[in-house]
Amino acid sequence: MEAARRPPLLLPLLLPLLAAVLGAAGRGGPGPVTCGSVVKLLNVRHNVRLHSHDVRYGSGSGQQSVTGVSAADDGNSYWRVRGRTAAVCQRGTPVRCGQTIRLTHLGTGRNLHSHRFTSPLSGNQEVSAFGEAGEGDYLDDWTVVCSGTYWVRDDEVRFQHTSTDVFLSVTGEQYGRPIHGQKEVHGMAASSQNNYWKVMEGIFMQPSEAFQMEQYHTEL
Repeated sequence: MEAARRPPLLLPLLLPLLAAVLGAAGRGGPGPVTCGSVVKLLNVRHNVRLHSHDVRYGSGSGQQSVTGVSAADDGNSYWRVRGRTAAVCQRGTPVRCGQTIRLTHLGTGRNLHSHRFTSPLSGNQEVSAFGEAGEGDYLDDWTVVCSGTYWVRDDEVRFQHTSTDVFLSVTGEQYGRPIHGQKEVHGMAASSQNNYWKVMEGIFMQPSEAFQMEQYHTEL
């Protein structure tokens, strides 16, 4: 793997988001995850956050690596929730269970991606980060698998790759240099406890007015 060269891009990208957030937290419990939100995702079984950085795999596709890190404060673990490839999901639109989305790495602008390459440690399917400035291809699309109507922030959910059907997973294999201690993230064909993820830290876009009206009428 190559050493990282690019400077961190997190802070300049977060500043405009901070200005745009109105804050949906604290209103009747955890709200839905919405398009435009920037989140960290925790693998519930292995207690690591989905992570990437400008370090490429030394085998397989040679694309940007995706790993799991235990540190909660690592700035390279933020991902922006977006609509599927070639589609727009308006900021503040709640993500429905069964909806197809992209997760764009905030620091490098590449999308969570999978394809039929073998992952370097476990021999499962490789998961990488791909594209430039948020634009890649249809292999960046993932379906949110959850119960109920919407992906709710305290739910444990799975992400199934739309083209190859594997689940985004961690099984505990650990890298050496230059990313010592980070866990392999890969795609698994079978559903298991290794597939479940939960939203942790993040910047959450306020749900749209249409969603708030829908919730209001439901409660009446």
